[in-house]
Amino acid sequence: MISPRLSALALAATLTLTVTACTSGGSRGSSGSGSDGSASGSSGGSASSPSGAAALTPEAYQVELDAAGQPVANALRDISKARTLKSLGQRVQRAQTAVAAATERLEPLRPPAEIGTEHTDYLAALRAMDGRLDELVQDVDGRSLCTASSVLARLGKSSEFGNLKEAGADLAGGGDYRGGLIKFSPLKERTRRLASGTILVSSIRGGRGGLTVKNGTAGDSVVTLVLGKKKAVSVYVRKRSTAKVSNIKDGKYRVYFTSGTDYDRAARSFTRNCNFSKFDDPLPYKTTYTSTQIRWDNWTLSLNKVVGGNAPTSDVSPDDFPA
Repeated sequence: MISPRLSALALAATLTLTVTACTSGGSRGSSGSGSDGSASGSSGGSASSPSGAAALTPEAYQVELDAAGQPVANALRDISKARTLKSLGQRVQRAQTAVAAATERLEPLRPPAEIGTEHTDYLAALRAMDGRLDELVQDVDGRSLCTASSVLARLGKSSEFGNLKEAGADLAGGGDYRGGLIKFSPLKERTRRLASGTILVSSIRGGRGGLTVKNGTAGDSVVTLVLGKKKAVSVYVRKRSTAKVSNIKDGKYRVYFTSGTDYDRAARSFTRNCNFSKFDDPLPYKTTYTSTQIRWDNWTLSLNKVVGGNAPTSDVSPDDFPA
């Protein structure tokens, strides 16, 4: 939707062109006006700066750029504060909204003449960033990107982010217009892996039970046993590898597992291509004592489908996965 500000400026441009045509006898030129009186852009369907509007003073342009550009920089930086997939998607969407609002605010303006080229480049960078952020929202929804660090790393290596950062710096260098500056540099994309059998959580132990986990999938995994409402033990298992856990205490455990690429130990999550699942049936551990022997349970779980397997699994929402 074209804002009232754009409509008013576009109408002024149309009236100016009409008067000029009547007094000089020249043609109106190649750009026409729509049914609502707004000037049409020369390409891409985007609004162009009205030729009849007076250029802004440097002070006025600074105010407009600050109001448009600083929320973009803040929203991009705030992506790093996301702690769940849900909040991550919301923050990326808010960044896209900030970029769209900045574009809408700056498009109808006529900047000071000395930074006309820089202004045009900044607008082009904003439009490209809008498209890139839309792709990132879809990547989070599809779980190919799962943490703030992975989103920012993917964004940081994109040409759209580089061009926006450069365009903001050019505005600052061309006239000390600092409102478009992007003042952070995302970390590079990584692929971190732990050794199979690495224990990540060990809060309920001390029994005789044992667990063998066979991961025949194409991704590393973390398997977690939950007793009641508490995580008892979590173990890392590399793809096509096996890990063993001992000293499991008696109890009936729910078993969850997550898989993916690049395990962030601090976030307790894979940062890319993440999946969340659980075994439908609980895993019981019981130690039995007799006068002559002690018997306990040892279980083997396969994370991939196997012929004759008797342990069905289901997908789990990330919100329901034990943190």
